[in-house]
Amino acid sequence: MTPAFDDRDGVIWFDGAFVDWRDAKIHVLTHGLHYGSCVFEGQRAYGGVVFEQRAHHERLHRSAELLGFEIPYSVEALDAACEEVLERMGFVDAYVRPVAWRGSEMMGVSAQQNTIHVAIAAWEWPSYFKPEERMKGIRLDLAEYRRPDPRTAPSKSKAAGLYMICTISKHAAEKKGYADALMLDFEGFVAEATGANVFFVKDGALHTPLADRFLDGITRRTVIGLAKAKGIEVIERRILPEEMADFSECFLTGTAAEVTPVSEIASYRFTPGALSLGLLEDYMAEVQLK
Repeated sequence: MTPAFDDRDGVIWFDGAFVDWRDAKIHVLTHGLHYGSCVFEGQRAYGGVVFEQRAHHERLHRSAELLGFEIPYSVEALDAACEEVLERMGFVDAYVRPVAWRGSEMMGVSAQQNTIHVAIAAWEWPSYFKPEERMKGIRLDLAEYRRPDPRTAPSKSKAAGLYMICTISKHAAEKKGYADALMLDFEGFVAEATGANVFFVKDGALHTPLADRFLDGITRRTVIGLAKAKGIEVIERRILPEEMADFSECFLTGTAAEVTPVSEIASYRFTPGALSLGLLEDYMAEVQLK
């Protein structure tokens, strides 16, 4: 059985110092817990090196700015801390989680005086989806909840509060036997899965939702670059759900998901093919080089 995340051996970088894993605790009246004033990143280390580490920490800073607070550590300091976390944990291939949140000095919607805390933890996490399902294509349900209008939420921030509906949607999908769920945006166009961006294939070209209403993933951008380098046309646009009937392949991209083929979204079917599997191989080769 996988050990609980609050009961593991090792260390966590916490506000500039290393503490025992089990002692990395916060108070129950922490603002980030009650009001969602928390941002985070999901990173992967391959061969002891975090892929696109700088881009992740730059985005962490931007996410915090969108929530109205400032990360008290520079991008360079976060880079160094991540590298030391991996070294102290003895990990070569691992998942790395930097997180920043408002503390507990003020309890209420207003919390301008609260201390901003930052922590970085790492653990071994081989695959987000079951390996036996991943290569033949995972199954997705359609989520009930939609990604919010950017005028109602800071959609360009990787903010903890924005994942509430993702957890609800993924739990509902898993209860019905699916691996994940596809979410639509506030106007009913295809958006993303609960924690990954989505791509489709039609007539040798890639189609993916325009990422202006949800997080533009670092893995998403990497895959777009790899596809263009191979001469594959990439079309970023609004996609209606019914258009999925015309696509031959589908796959998800994300730090946790990496590149994962999809075989089914509700009533729509796809067959993992040369384009999806080729980009999966290209991506894995790319991350191993960094």
